[in-house]
Amino acid sequence: MRRTFHREVFLQGPAGRLEASLWVSEMKEGSGPVRLAGLVCHPHPLYGGTMHNKVVFQVARTLQALRLPVLRFNFRGAGLSQGEHDGGRGELDDVRAALDYLSEQFQESRIVLAGFSFGAWVGLRAGCEDSRVVDLIGLGLPVENSDFSYLKRCTKAKLFVQGTADPYGARRTVEALYAQVPEPRALVFVDGANHFFTGQLDAVGEAIRQWLEQRHPELHTPA
Repeated sequence: MRRTFHREVFLQGPAGRLEASLWVSEMKEGSGPVRLAGLVCHPHPLYGGTMHNKVVFQVARTLQALRLPVLRFNFRGAGLSQGEHDGGRGELDDVRAALDYLSEQFQESRIVLAGFSFGAWVGLRAGCEDSRVVDLIGLGLPVENSDFSYLKRCTKAKLFVQGTADPYGARRTVEALYAQVPEPRALVFVDGANHFFTGQLDAVGEAIRQWLEQRHPELHTPA
């Protein structure tokens, strides 16, 4: 059985230290350098969102099961992270600081960036602009009250996972945005799921796993 090493770390962010958690799987002998690493961004901190959110944890666990090192972190003002909430502006710089940390730790890796709700709005924007990010995963897009128009110019590979009963991202609104987003792209609706995918987190993990294994066949390895 592969062992997973868990490190609690503090990143240097633009508004002070950012609390973070890094998972790294034990590598097989002769497996070579890590080629992909994962970053997961959490939902709105003013409504209780932290890196310990269940959706964030499920995404991180899915990426780790594919043997990616995975970093979660708390935005400024959340948990033990310093600073104050900045409405998404300063949080963009927090994401960039997390990308810097991952790139320093795993210098030969490209990055899979995932975000849930507020974390999708902020994280995907930073990921679209950063050459180190190769894949983007957005979950529970709050398209009813957030501007995702930047995705219309984003040519990176994108997976969107949305619940059909999400009040913050109605199916018709998500589909209208998706129609304007360039390829490569994929959209998965989880039938009956609410914004937090309550009771359906396994479906979220499976959608991510299937998409990433299609994108990166080398990830499809026996347990």
